[in-house]
Amino acid sequence: MSRLLSRSLSLRPLACAGLGLLAGTVPGLALDVQKSVDVAAPPAKVWQTIGDFCGIGSWHPAIETCAPSEKDGKKIRTLSLKGGGSIVEEQVIRDDKVMSYTYVILESPLPVSDYKSTIAVAPEGAGSKVTWDGTFNAKGAPDTVAKDAIEGIYTSGLKAIADKSR
Repeated sequence: MSRLLSRSLSLRPLACAGLGLLAGTVPGLALDVQKSVDVAAPPAKVWQTIGDFCGIGSWHPAIETCAPSEKDGKKIRTLSLKGGGSIVEEQVIRDDKVMSYTYVILESPLPVSDYKSTIAVAPEGAGSKVTWDGTFNAKGAPDTVAKDAIEGIYTSGLKAIADKSR
């Protein structure tokens, strides 16, 4: 028994070193941001406001213009930002029946990578609830900076949707 215990103790440093090496190669968990807003308008009316993939140019306060295009049959939007810069996004899933679409960022000055987001409208009482959620990794900035950037985009966009849908 003591021989077995002695052998397992002698292997422990190797196992710990191996786990440390493995932990250094595993990417961190993706960050997640989810925001929602209640809107005093029926879902169909809200979807009319936000459902067009390039319609974001008419309701998000940070967007100067949205230029639609297509690549390999997929909808692409190039967002020109107020104050400069642009973001290129691709719609990857769309469901008009459940009033949602999912998109990914292809190019962006934002401190994120592997960004995937869904915006959806659902009935809520006499009105609607708009939910915007995304997952991503921080890129070139701490996690908190990346999360704050995305939270700011969602918060200002959702407020504009609520204001515009009244």
